[in-house]
Amino acid sequence: MPLSRARTALAPILLALELSAAGALSAQPAMDALRDRIAERASRQPGALVGVYYHDMASADGLTLNADSVFHAASTMKVPVMIEYFRGIDSGRFAPGQQIQLTNRFASIVDGSPYQLDAADDSDSALYARVGGSIAVQELVERMITRSSNLATNAVIALVDARRAQATARALGATDMVVLRGVEDNLAFRAGLNNTTSARDLGALFRALARGTAAAPASTRAMLDMLQRQEFNDEIPAGLPPGTPVAHKTGWITGILHDAALVRPAGRAPFVLVVLTRGIPEQRDAQRLIADIAALVWGEVASGGAGG
Repeated sequence: MPLSRARTALAPILLALELSAAGALSAQPAMDALRDRIAERASRQPGALVGVYYHDMASADGLTLNADSVFHAASTMKVPVMIEYFRGIDSGRFAPGQQIQLTNRFASIVDGSPYQLDAADDSDSALYARVGGSIAVQELVERMITRSSNLATNAVIALVDARRAQATARALGATDMVVLRGVEDNLAFRAGLNNTTSARDLGALFRALARGTAAAPASTRAMLDMLQRQEFNDEIPAGLPPGTPVAHKTGWITGILHDAALVRPAGRAPFVLVVLTRGIPEQRDAQRLIADIAALVWGEVASGGAGG
């Protein structure tokens, strides 16, 4: 090919690359400024560690703050468990209408000794009245996500296997996430055997859900719809305009509060936002912090400075 024709053929490609590079350069100052505002807000909570991961699914703009810091996962570990269940549906390992007998007797990962959960410590105490009866696994997964039911979680983990849930999380890009066990295994807790995550790890899972690569298309839609039915909405959703669709999972134990979300505003591509907190004694203070960070991100999104 003559040199002149080669240059002509390459011109559109080179222009596209230049525009892409220019867009990335123009977005970076806005992202740096947003990160500074988030860091300043977090600094007003003395003694707290805050991990943030933000990624716009359209433009790939994003920012991180302590995104690789390791936190006790609390109930955010229920996300990879949910994904593993739906992947099991896709592969035929589980039947869509499968039922199991609900039990409140589980084995510690330390020595196999039995333990039970206390309904008073569970956000879904009503499920305990059904112990001993048959229940659909899909209902348990729903309760695990929307009501953060600990009893449902342990029943589902016993079915899907924590090791498989961890392997799935790692395969989807959550390279350091640890899924060892169910909830309230106190022997394991005292031995330091805990489920852990980082903001980046959870961000990878929600990006996979957004891209449709976490499972088959129908399963991915079902998971996002389930996450959007979340009943605890005082964190990321509280910082967004009322009615903004948010598919998310919260998690909390003493001194720890997290929220991981795919925000799906009308008329624009979704974005992933994960905020993890540790060292804030009052839960309400942690909720305000997470909501304020969500509001800061939304302010940038709404202004068109973050892929809008």
